[in-house]
Amino acid sequence: MPHAGWHEFRFDGIGTSWEISTAAPLDASLRSRILAEVERYDSTWSRFRGDSLISQMSVQAGRLELPPESAGLADLYRSLYSLSGGAMTPLIGESLEQLGYDAGYSLHPRGAAAPPPAWDDVLEWRGTSLRTTAPVVLDIGAAGKGQLVDLLAGMLRDQGLTDFFIDASGDLLNGGETPVTVALEHPYDTSKAIGTVQLGQRALCASASNRRAWGDGLHHVLDGTTGEPVRTVVATWAMAETAMEADALATALFVVPAAALEPHFRFSWLKVFSNGSAEYSAEFEGTLFT
Repeated sequence: MPHAGWHEFRFDGIGTSWEISTAAPLDASLRSRILAEVERYDSTWSRFRGDSLISQMSVQAGRLELPPESAGLADLYRSLYSLSGGAMTPLIGESLEQLGYDAGYSLHPRGAAAPPPAWDDVLEWRGTSLRTTAPVVLDIGAAGKGQLVDLLAGMLRDQGLTDFFIDASGDLLNGGETPVTVALEHPYDTSKAIGTVQLGQRALCASASNRRAWGDGLHHVLDGTTGEPVRTVVATWAMAETAMEADALATALFVVPAAALEPHFRFSWLKVFSNGSAEYSAEFEGTLFT
């Protein structure tokens, strides 16, 4: 818990566990609206649900009108797609399913890894309008959980709440002015930490290859140019003003040098490599254990 004496609202949503900590308990009406927003988001964007809006695209090409948050996702993904040369793409769902990370969580590869289609070959996504020229498996997992954190934070602020802390299984947002000490999970041992960081009034998101791993060296962070799991990086952290940006940038750091991202985004970062070395920005004010 971020602060002693705070109240916690715990629930499950979009396939993971959530905890919202507040100075005063949330009333029943606000809790219900929060759960309804989580369900709405999931029913729109989840590729693991056959009844979701984007699941329609996996069986039939065409045009969809999406909710307002689509515009932010479209802009962010297009920017990171360009900066990464296609290595980070919302079309990675097809490659993930090929490797066994499919809607049924089979975790049995269907064959060798394969890259997803190129964005401009199959996808036109502007604002809330999305059009495909062939069936595609859209996956916004690199930024979606962070965006939902921001949406829930907006609901809390609309109710006049300024002191709160959201923990969406490691995607963190501190809504208050008091910094919170956050442990940085060890990429090879979840019971240990490799360091700590002070999280002020902003978001901190992590991505790690051990979080969703199966089979022989298979995990959920893929290079969109090859469809293969990234081998050189094992964990990243990104700190930014919004959880959506922090979430997306944590994944982008697996496939893009930080120097290519820094001119375009205001964030601080830490990257841990498979050889045990680490790189971090000067603004990432944490303490790494030796």
